Amino acid sequence: MKFSERIGIIKAKDTIQVDYIDDDLKNGLWNAVQVFYLDQVDSKYIDQSSYRDFFYVLWHNFFKLPLDEIDNWYGTTRLQIREWFFRWEWYEVYDFIEYITKIESNTSAEKFIIFCNELLEQELSGYRFINGIIAPITSESEIQEIDEAITNTTNDKLIGVKTHLENALKLIANRDSPDYRNSIKESISAVESISKVLSSGSKNSLGSALDKLKGKIEIHPALERGFKQIYGYTSDSDGIRHALMEESKSDFEDAKYMLVACSAFVNYLIVKADKSGLMNK
Repeated sequence: MKFSERIGIIKAKDTIQVDYIDDDLKNGLWNAVQVFYLDQVDSKYIDQSSYRDFFYVLWHNFFKLPLDEIDNWYGTTRLQIREWFFRWEWYEVYDFIEYITKIESNTSAEKFIIFCNELLEQELSGYRFINGIIAPITSESEIQEIDEAITNTTNDKLIGVKTHLENALKLIANRDSPDYRNSIKESISAVESISKVLSSGSKNSLGSALDKLKGKIEIHPALERGFKQIYGYTSDSDGIRHALMEESKSDFEDAKYMLVACSAFVNYLIVKADKSGLMNK
C-alpha cells in the first residue's frame, strides 16, 4: 500500500473516471440504451419492427456479423446485446453508445445524448458527448497533477494546502450534491495557503504573498499575473465573481479546471521553493 493510501488521502484517479467505468455508470448507460432504444422496439419480431433497419445497421457496421445471425425473436437479440454490453471494456461501451446515435431510428438521438451527458457528469466520467462525439474532458496528466499536489503537501508545513485540495476534490466528488462553487473556492485557497506559507505571511492575501515571494523564488510573471486575476475572479464579490461564481453557473468543467490549474501551480511553487531552499526553513 502506498503512503498516500495509508493515510487516507482521496485520489483524483479513483474519483474521476478516465480509463474505467464503474458499475454505477455502466448500469446507468445501459438503462439509457434500454429506455431510449430497446424499449421502443414495437414488435416481438425484428423483421416486423420499425427498428428492423436499426438492428441491421448495428449488426453489419458495428458488430461486423452476418445479418442472418440476428435472431428474429426480439427478446433473444435484446438479451444478446445486453450480455455483450456488460462484458465490454469501458471504451467499447463508449464506442457503442456513440455509434447508436448515428443510426437513423424513431429514437431522438438528441434526447439520448442529453440524458447520457447528465449521467456522465453525475457519475464523474472524464468524457462527454460533444457535437455528437464522445470526447475526453479530463486527461491522465490532469489526474496525475491533482494527485501529485495532494501527495506533495502531506507534511505538517503544508497541511492546510492539502486540506484545501482534498476539500475541492471531495466537493466535486459528491455525487448526490456536488458543490462546484465551493470547490473552486477551495482550489484557489490552496494556492493562497501555500503562498502564505512560503512568504511567511499568514495575513497576506494571495496577491501580496506572491509579491513577497518574487524576491525569494523565481516565478514567471505571466503565471503570477494569471493567478492574481484568478484570485480576483473567485474573491471579488462586486466584480466578475458575482456573475460567474453563482452556483447555477458553475459546473463540473469549471471546478475541474480550477482544481487542475491550482494543483499544477501548487506543484510548481513547491519545486521552485525546494530549489531555493525555502522548503527547509
